[in-house]
Amino acid sequence: MTDTIKKSLQDIFSPMVLKFILKIGLGSILLWVVLLSFFWDSFSTFITSHLTWVPFEWLQETIAYIAAPLTGYILIIITISLLTSLYSEKLLIALAKKHYPKREVVASPTISGSISATISSTLLFIFLFIILSPILFIPLLGQLLMLYLWSILLKAPTVHDVGGLFIKDKIELKEKRKKSNLIAMTASLFNYIPFLNIFAPIFSQIMFLHHILGKKGKK
Repeated sequence: MTDTIKKSLQDIFSPMVLKFILKIGLGSILLWVVLLSFFWDSFSTFITSHLTWVPFEWLQETIAYIAAPLTGYILIIITISLLTSLYSEKLLIALAKKHYPKREVVASPTISGSISATISSTLLFIFLFIILSPILFIPLLGQLLMLYLWSILLKAPTVHDVGGLFIKDKIELKEKRKKSNLIAMTASLFNYIPFLNIFAPIFSQIMFLHHILGKKGKK
């Protein structure tokens, strides 16, 4: 795992990866900044209307003051995850050829599969986020829970998009998938730092790439 993280950190700061991250990340941030700037009052009211479980009005307003920007931030993260899933294939193949030139691409994950994996992960994330939202405001426990929820956004799309390129054997892919939770949670740490959250989805994919090809790629 240490070697996987080391290689992934080296890749994440390479020019071709930074170029990809800036296009996807800044595009997603700009999209939601523009949209929310036009509809912020309605958006904030909508978030507040879903805080009826909070006992006092002043507490509702306080939580809404935090929850609205947090929800906007999450929308940016979801958009970055979706776009990364859709457009990362060429980048992943280029990195694989760079590090593991003898390992061939065996298939190309379908766009519909990438969208399906991302949407299902997003719906599960939203469902759990709503159900567990009271816990999110508990110090430390809330941060750990949020890390786990963020990892849900990354896990399935990462396994589908990266694993589908290099592994046809479902049993082998299932075996490699065992570490995907830890990989997704490690990548999700970027989400705790504004702007660096744009690194999380592709970092997860690069880590999984080295995880599935690393040992076999050694000569």
